[in-house]
Amino acid sequence: MDPNKPPGLPGVTGMPWLQQLGRGRGFQPEVPAVGRGRGLQYSTEGLGIGRARGFTTPGDTPLVQFGRGATFPMSEPLTGFARGLPVPPDNGGLGRAGVLGRARGLLLSAAADPWVGVARGAILPGLEPQHRQTPPCETMIQDPKEETPSLTEQVATKNVDVPTPGQGATLVSMFRGIGIDPLKTSWGRGAPPVGREAGDLGAQLKHQVAPVGVISSPGRRPEEVMGSSEPFHKAGTKGTPVTVGSNHIPICCKNEAVYQYHVTFSPNVESMAMRFGMMKDHRSTTGEVVAFDGSILYLPVKLKDVVSLKSVRRTDNQEVEITVQMTKILPPSSDLCLPFYNVVLRRVMKILGLKLVGRNHYDPDSAIILGKHRLQVWPGYATCIKRTDGGLYLSVDVTHKVLRNDSVLDVMKVLYEQSKESFQDECTKELIGSIVITRYNNRTYRIDDIEWSKSPKDTFTMFDGSETSFVDYYSKNYGIEIKEMDQPLLIHRPKERSKPGGKIITGQVLLVPELSFMTGIPEKMRKDFRAMKDLTMHINVSAEQHTHSIKQLLKNIAGNAETLTELNRWGLDISTDLLVTHGRILPQETICLQSSSYVTTSDVSWSREVGRDACISCIPMNIWAVFYPRRCADQVEELVSTFLKVAGPMGLRLERPNRVELRDDRTETYVKTIHSQLSREPNMQLVVCIMTGNRDDLYTAIKKLCCIKSPIPSQAINVRTISQPQKLRSVAQKILLQINSKLGGELWTVNVPLKHLMVVGVDVHHDTSKKSRSVMGFVASVNSSLTRWYSRVTFQAPNEEIISGFKLCLSAALQKYYEVNHNLPEKIVVYRDGVSDGQLKMVELYEIPQLLTCFQTFPSYEPKLVFIVVQKRISTTLYSCSADRFGTPPPGTILDHSLTHSDWMDFYLMAHQIRQGCGLPTHYVCVYNTANLSPDHLQRLTYKMCHLYWNWPGTIRVPAPCKYAHKVAYLCGQYLHAEPAIQLSDKLYFL
Repeated sequence: MDPNKPPGLPGVTGMPWLQQLGRGRGFQPEVPAVGRGRGLQYSTEGLGIGRARGFTTPGDTPLVQFGRGATFPMSEPLTGFARGLPVPPDNGGLGRAGVLGRARGLLLSAAADPWVGVARGAILPGLEPQHRQTPPCETMIQDPKEETPSLTEQVATKNVDVPTPGQGATLVSMFRGIGIDPLKTSWGRGAPPVGREAGDLGAQLKHQVAPVGVISSPGRRPEEVMGSSEPFHKAGTKGTPVTVGSNHIPICCKNEAVYQYHVTFSPNVESMAMRFGMMKDHRSTTGEVVAFDGSILYLPVKLKDVVSLKSVRRTDNQEVEITVQMTKILPPSSDLCLPFYNVVLRRVMKILGLKLVGRNHYDPDSAIILGKHRLQVWPGYATCIKRTDGGLYLSVDVTHKVLRNDSVLDVMKVLYEQSKESFQDECTKELIGSIVITRYNNRTYRIDDIEWSKSPKDTFTMFDGSETSFVDYYSKNYGIEIKEMDQPLLIHRPKERSKPGGKIITGQVLLVPELSFMTGIPEKMRKDFRAMKDLTMHINVSAEQHTHSIKQLLKNIAGNAETLTELNRWGLDISTDLLVTHGRILPQETICLQSSSYVTTSDVSWSREVGRDACISCIPMNIWAVFYPRRCADQVEELVSTFLKVAGPMGLRLERPNRVELRDDRTETYVKTIHSQLSREPNMQLVVCIMTGNRDDLYTAIKKLCCIKSPIPSQAINVRTISQPQKLRSVAQKILLQINSKLGGELWTVNVPLKHLMVVGVDVHHDTSKKSRSVMGFVASVNSSLTRWYSRVTFQAPNEEIISGFKLCLSAALQKYYEVNHNLPEKIVVYRDGVSDGQLKMVELYEIPQLLTCFQTFPSYEPKLVFIVVQKRISTTLYSCSADRFGTPPPGTILDHSLTHSDWMDFYLMAHQIRQGCGLPTHYVCVYNTANLSPDHLQRLTYKMCHLYWNWPGTIRVPAPCKYAHKVAYLCGQYLHAEPAIQLSDKLYFL
């Protein structure tokens, strides 16, 4: 079955199914399609709400359904987040934040009225806004032979007559679904809002549609009361104003519009290369500046509505008629223009002499050589043109590529010398998942496997069908002589991807280890403090160095005639100044301990206070044991005596431990001794292990024993950490705080005015080798002061980001909350880490419904839900600005405009103190919000959560529950490879 064609319409081809609107599938053509359901039917006399699938509304009774089971009859028509709701005649379509919830594509019941596509703040015929100018618009023209109507980015102010298209080849392109039926006209984001700002329309609708309360369900934008004329604001007001800069450069579009054309070939030409060649032959008609993907053509110039061209297919001398038909006139800042703007940007970077490696551009000529570490660092830029609330921007981030002078073959030789017997296993363990670069073409590959049965002497088939060996191939094409003939080959399996012609590209790439060089920082070096200090000095540049590098790039672009010509072809004018705007610094928070509280200082650190004042609650350590090898006896004695000295002021009461000396430091010795000790002393509270060196095998064995087989909180301490007498007191305080957390104690909190609140943190850990399953970490607060936490993990398919086990974890957390409080939370705020912009929609459609169905397992339970996505891996950088100098912004700096998404309620927050490098904020996107929390509430709550990570007496970059979720997921994914014992779920055993 073709997924792009709706079922239930046999024999219907071409455009007829465009009579369906919204996202419904399987409607009869004469029945207006409503909502997001599949196979729904609504009466046109009443409005319905739902995210449900496959239910019907009998008679005039609207239904509300938030699941796939029960329906609830309502006495009045309501709205929810259906898409494509019918509206009585003579009424206009409301914008996204209008009264009809998230109605997109509202249907007008009168046949004579135009059908509205994406009703995101649209103007309807005959309704002129009273106080807004019409912005640049798009002209919608029919796109022939289109399979699915596009319901995005469309603004209509005029129609262009085009001939009726005949039957033809199905349009297949990366811009699939652009254009709509000429009988139906869509309005989009660009038009002035109606419903939210045009009060007249609200007044007209007020008399014909039942009153609707505030339904702030989806997080895109809270829906408002019908007829409200208040504009929607996602900017907060709390805090001190501050001037901030960013690594975004404004772009001005000088072209009036970009014109989109649909290109058809008759007879059809399958080969993409042949299509490109034929269009290139007609540059005299289209002009030199084109963006063509095989089906869709974009030009900065306007042609006739329909242009007919002729070409000859060289393979059989068949004459091919090419029809170029205009389908849209786009504003130059349209999202559809961004892909080829970024292609232009890549050309500009190439003109400047920068090399493309992966997605970023680097300057190998300016490489920094670190000879003693056998490394070199390539400076470069990560660039992107994007559209935000503030307009079109060029985002520039300064980046560095760490390359090693060691080839993969060099690494293999070292491994062979270390372990000849298990050489292949060690190679697999060390190399799989690593990223390598082939310097003959500056391309990076991920090692997915090793082909031990092949060597460079083997042959492979070229594109022209000829056979050649790897040795001959590199000699002829690159002038490289391979020296080691018996080396195995590396396998890279690229992700499946489809070409515009519909072909799926699969297969594998074979690489020669001798010609493949390791990238990234070696694991051994990561554990070497001095080596990392040498490296980070070059990588973690200050705000001043960061802005200097960006300004140098802008200067190079502005001073190069060729780059300016390339940009001017599409009318792009890049400013020479960085964006400077207004942000805020949120108010400082009060840290609360057992009997004292204090406001944080400017560096948001309270390490001194927690060392001298009592924690909120402390667990007495009556029975605990220390396991250590014989040579560490002196350090253990010092550590235990320091524990006893510093415990009193912190409110901790601990007895002397059982000291268990081990005859050696073998893994089996640790495991057997700990197991026998736990068997003899069933009331043991804590196991402390003193380890020598960085031994992952020993750490893994201890954690598997203490987290799965014999559940008990455990603390592993490297002897090097406690070997410096001058730092021992400070180290002992931090270890005791961590131990108290693991035993179930409560260290500190902040004042959160929201009552009956549960805060949830979620993260997913992926195994880099793809061998193991991905792990979801789930941590939820279970008391009102947010000092008790409940954790769970679930395993899922390797490299899978979208979570399928949400329901199980949340149900268990709600039961635990009920045990502690004897009631269920009224508000649940979920912080979901690790989701990219491209996955936001999937989270909204797949993860949030899991949470909503979970609530149905509790009778008469309907809490308010807020779902916030946390993004750390972003390219946005913030600077403090004063007198044209850029620095590091202070903790609590927030930016909630200009750089934010136009589709979501979002903000950038820098909660942590920057000690090295420049200010990297965290991006928060509110995807769902039925609690009606204002932007100020969301921002203040998020900042408060960044104070509650008990492993660090200061603020961190993400909310504490997210960090806890990451820690538990990392522990289970990296070391345990199994779910920990349920007895530990109410303790922070993973810190």
